Amino acid sequence: MKTKLLIIVIFLITGVVQQAKAQKGFYDFKVEAIDGSEFDLSQLKGKKVLVVNTASKCGFTPQYEDLEKLYEQYGGNKFVIIGFPANNFLKQEPGTNEEIAAFCEKNYGVSFPMMAKISVKGDDMHELYHWLTEKTQNGVMDSKVTWNFQKYLIDENGKLIATYPPKTKPDDEQIVGWITAKQ
Repeated sequence: MKTKLLIIVIFLITGVVQQAKAQKGFYDFKVEAIDGSEFDLSQLKGKKVLVVNTASKCGFTPQYEDLEKLYEQYGGNKFVIIGFPANNFLKQEPGTNEEIAAFCEKNYGVSFPMMAKISVKGDDMHELYHWLTEKTQNGVMDSKVTWNFQKYLIDENGKLIATYPPKTKPDDEQIVGWITAKQ
């Protein structure tokens, strides 16, 4: 009886370990940058990250200016913003990656990393956004991307910390407080 119990316990522990190994973390993703190059999120280890889905023809598009100011003030060794253009909401990001990059630079001087256009909801949702929105993948919370300029905060260890709705400005005191807090 003790042998059978021991075998069952070992089997269960092995299953849990295998499942933990199979689950992806934030740093396990590689995404395409807006210029077509590969962007490995593991290069962000040790930095706080604000992930935001963007659009060029949205009422929230002026948030690009606030995002750039936030990046200019705090970006560097400890903090980074990553923009993911998406055309999921009323087709407010119709452009090509080249057009989006030109728009961002010309109109807002965007210098933070911009990724290639992806889908942030629906059947073709990018795997990173599955991780951001599903507790079964991120281990923290379920959420839905409700519109353009939704913000996700990732800590220095790659853990999802919070999500903020599109109406929350990038320079909101809660976001800035999180960026400037010592860990």
